[in-house]
Amino acid sequence: MFYEGDMRDKRAKFVQLANQRVTRAIDQIRLVGNLSNRAAYEFTEEDTKKIVKALQRAVDTAKARFADSSGAADHSFNLD
Repeated sequence: MFYEGDMRDKRAKFVQLANQRVTRAIDQIRLVGNLSNRAAYEFTEEDTKKIVKALQRAVDTAKARFADSSGAADHSFNLD
């Protein structure tokens, strides 16, 4: 049995966690972007394609999970 208060609590928790997690994700993506500094790092075009592909796959997976609540498999990332 759901009560209106339960729905408000679930919404409040969702908003709180979404704000925290999306902000953290954006910060982490910005840090990945900092790796593009060729004065500090050496990397190949292949490396950049792998990074962008992995990030896009993660976004696509998150998007799919919102569209289909059954969830999707997590993917890991490794340049090697």
